[in-house]
Amino acid sequence: MIEKKERLVALDVFRGITIASMILVNTPGSWSYVYPPLRHAEWHGFTPTDLVFPFFLFAVGAAMSFSLRKYGDDKSGAVKKILSRTLIIFFIGVFMNAFPFYTLGEEGASFMDLSRFRFMGVLHRIGLAYGAGALLCYFLDKKQLIIASLAILFGYWGILYFFGTGDPFSLEGNAVAKLDILLFGESHLYRGFGIPFDPEGLLSTLPAVVSVIIGFFAGSYVQREKDKKVLIINTFLYGNGAIFLALVWDMVFPINKPIWTSSYVLMCSGLALVIISFLIYFVDIRNKKKWIEPFLVFGTNPLAIYVLSILWVKIYFKIIIGDVNAYAWVYQNVFVQIAGNLNGSLLFALSHVIVLWLIGRWMYKKNIIIKV
Repeated sequence: MIEKKERLVALDVFRGITIASMILVNTPGSWSYVYPPLRHAEWHGFTPTDLVFPFFLFAVGAAMSFSLRKYGDDKSGAVKKILSRTLIIFFIGVFMNAFPFYTLGEEGASFMDLSRFRFMGVLHRIGLAYGAGALLCYFLDKKQLIIASLAILFGYWGILYFFGTGDPFSLEGNAVAKLDILLFGESHLYRGFGIPFDPEGLLSTLPAVVSVIIGFFAGSYVQREKDKKVLIINTFLYGNGAIFLALVWDMVFPINKPIWTSSYVLMCSGLALVIISFLIYFVDIRNKKKWIEPFLVFGTNPLAIYVLSILWVKIYFKIIIGDVNAYAWVYQNVFVQIAGNLNGSLLFALSHVIVLWLIGRWMYKKNIIIKV
């Protein structure tokens, strides 16, 4: 439950909105029919969809600002807990990439093809970014943490610039893909961009750590500042400051989600701060709370609901009805019939948000909170 004496409801609402958005953008009825704001930018730039993942990491950092306090001076206990959480989240990602452990071919089911197994993914990045971010936030003071964050952002810029080829920030020339190919091999990388390139690559996880750290700073400031009006003003100003710096940096280091550029980190973190400033105003000062329960439901079990949303879709794809999988069959025979291709695709995604909310609401009412 929310401890109102030490945390603002706005942070929990922000996390819940983020989870609902993750489900919405990940489950269209057909990727051929998606409204532009619900698509990722093709390369440079960003859409609302490109904000969802960094917002989640920001929320992880904000929650971490509360949880790290529990460890006090128990450094050994803190390290063990942080590393265990990191490994659990990472290997949940490995499990999700492997599930359901078989493929269907003309000769029937066979064990998954390990030669093309993808090593990285969203949950892997969440685990690694949390782990590195938590260790830095626990062991470094505020000044050291700022220096470390700047070193990561500028160091990453330098790595991409000097180790890339041709246009170092392009799909073909970036150092992110080169390192992943060297470590994992081309056959183990994501191919959604037409060539072997993983948008959750190992090198590009480095600046994602700063997304967590900025969330930690935000959560810490929320706890420290007792005057909510001052909190709103400063959060809004910090957010706009980060956005301004991102736009300036974008001129030489483009805002880009797939390679998670440093300017992208600042842009998304700045927008997160601006949104949170509005949420604090409406939810915690104006007390406009009638609309927030659905998002509190999502925010109570964010990781569990996200994992369930992936499992749900993977099971859909393995159920065959006629000559198509159940995912396509339901979209074509239910939602397209109701609303057409484009609106049916959106309605299909919204239906998944509702179903997972119902499951989350049952957990919420039963006070079932799954933590790692």
